[in-house]
Amino acid sequence: AARRDRRSISMAEFQEAIERVIAGPERRSRIILPKEKEVVAYHEAGHAVAMHFLPEHDPVHKVTIVPRGMAGGYTMSLPDEENSLHTRSKFRDQLVALLGGRVAEEIRFGDVTTGASNDLERVTNMARAMVTEWGMSELLGPIRYGEREELVFLGRNISEHRNYSDKVAQQIDEEVRRIVDEAHQECHKLLQTHWDKMELLSQRLLEIETINAEDFQALMRGEDPFVDRDIDQNPLGQPKKPAAVPEDKVSEERKDSGLGLGGGTLPAPA
Repeated sequence: AARRDRRSISMAEFQEAIERVIAGPERRSRIILPKEKEVVAYHEAGHAVAMHFLPEHDPVHKVTIVPRGMAGGYTMSLPDEENSLHTRSKFRDQLVALLGGRVAEEIRFGDVTTGASNDLERVTNMARAMVTEWGMSELLGPIRYGEREELVFLGRNISEHRNYSDKVAQQIDEEVRRIVDEAHQECHKLLQTHWDKMELLSQRLLEIETINAEDFQALMRGEDPFVDRDIDQNPLGQPKKPAAVPEDKVSEERKDSGLGLGGGTLPAPA
């Protein structure tokens, strides 16, 4: 609030603080090439549209292509109510949503980028946990595979001890592959079915960069809440002139180096 010369703290400052902790500081001073910006827009739209049409996924709270931290953009979802227990169907919907960015790139551009690297890591870890930790594989049944050992020296490390055969290890790998493949296929089908929403959301992201929950819901209903608003509608390939960024904010952004292309999804703050 002080950086913005405000006398009081509003919800905007609290929201900024939450997103800053989760994803890092905004990097509005970074110049993004038009093609890269288009890829990020479709990537994030893929996450958001998938989340919206998946019955077990938390509602979309915000979609943005403004770089923040190591991400070129991100999609945030927030639960309607707190729940510490999660079902297999909820995890499957999360897998589909996490793959939304990569699948959107496949459909729109016929190629994929490194922007989905974090998404793929989370997908792989979640699918493996479903099989080995939570007993959610029908083939392998309600068994926990692997034993964790906590090593309390030079800090606290956790190592995984394999307590199963090579045959079971192969079955685990095959189950993880099956779960991920099914999520990938479902995501393809879902986004292709709702591609009109994908196009609308992507174009609006390219124009205004950040869309809140209310405007997102309107877009998903087929409405366009931005028609009567005064927004800078530059054609693709002619990005907006970057706004002047305070020097203290530029210095703060430079403290963190590196930036990924796509941001993927952010979980609800704990």
